[in-house]
Amino acid sequence: MRSLPFALLLALPFLVVEICGRDSRAAEADQRQVIAFPDARLPVYGLPGFVEDSPVLRRLPARLKESVRPEVWGLAQCPSGGRIRFRTDSTTVGIVAENPRFSNMHHMPSVGENGFDIYVDGKYLGSTWPDGAGKMAQTWKIGAEPKLREVTLYLPLYKAVSIQSVSLDAGARIEPPRPYKVAKPIVYYGSSITQGGCASNPGGSCQALLERKLNADFVNLGMSGNGLGEPALAEAIRELDASCIVLDFWANPVLEKYIAALPVFVELLREKRPKIPILVVSPFYFPSEDANPKVRESQEAKRRFAREFVASRRKQGDRKITYVDGLKMLSRDQAAGLVDGVHCNSLGFYFNAVGLEPALRQALK
Repeated sequence: MRSLPFALLLALPFLVVEICGRDSRAAEADQRQVIAFPDARLPVYGLPGFVEDSPVLRRLPARLKESVRPEVWGLAQCPSGGRIRFRTDSTTVGIVAENPRFSNMHHMPSVGENGFDIYVDGKYLGSTWPDGAGKMAQTWKIGAEPKLREVTLYLPLYKAVSIQSVSLDAGARIEPPRPYKVAKPIVYYGSSITQGGCASNPGGSCQALLERKLNADFVNLGMSGNGLGEPALAEAIRELDASCIVLDFWANPVLEKYIAALPVFVELLREKRPKIPILVVSPFYFPSEDANPKVRESQEAKRRFAREFVASRRKQGDRKITYVDGLKMLSRDQAAGLVDGVHCNSLGFYFNAVGLEPALRQALK
């Protein structure tokens, strides 16, 4: 019998370890409980069109495509505010997803723009983001021992995404999430700031922060650069059985168009939703107000108009409409909460949430 070459003898222990390691990983993969998406056990929140358009994850249903401008329809493909929620006693949660058109804006972290967050029992655990091919495959360790935990997966704020599967430990239980205390969603309409620019993480937007603070469902209809107060969006919003509507679209229209759009938008909402609380948010602080008189005049005029418009409607009997001073959401002293002098970073969205929370609690009672 011929003896093995000395070099092969030296390599044998490493080959055995590698082969065993592969077998172990393969066995572990085989033992996981893989749930192909979509599945009733993986309910989607925050995307009201999902029931009609599953498995596509977007913010407006396909039947409204011809009702809105192409720019708005394109932005509706970004699933900002979308969440998958469930309870499980698994010690791990995995996700396989794809974001083929991922990118990196200069002023926004890739995770917030393109990635997913996982929260367990209301606490941030981790994130995942696309590789060079736009693929995501991540498994998180969420606990040391099997016990029921609330899991929330937040979808990307700025890029379309598809989900292939969610995986759990073999034999793990999966159950519906606990219902929200405020089950009817708060609907937010506005600009890129509302959509989530420029939060570091999907779970760090103002709306997601308020979701956890208030235990309230929400729908995010912020349309980056295109929150112009168009009637088509008012008609889409009034279809929704909301608990409250927050109008935060001051950033995109010039003063004259804002003054023209806001009354029409509110009147369209009131035609079908006469009793839903509406919060009208005025501009928060821009540093350019201190350096540019025209910016300051425009911002102040928008604040004044929004305040007087709400006061007028309340005087006429609409007691369910409320003015929210944007300077209480982000002031000159909180300017460190801006990433480019306009959009919020994660600190800025925390300021926004703290400022908006009292008005929402009053509206929701």
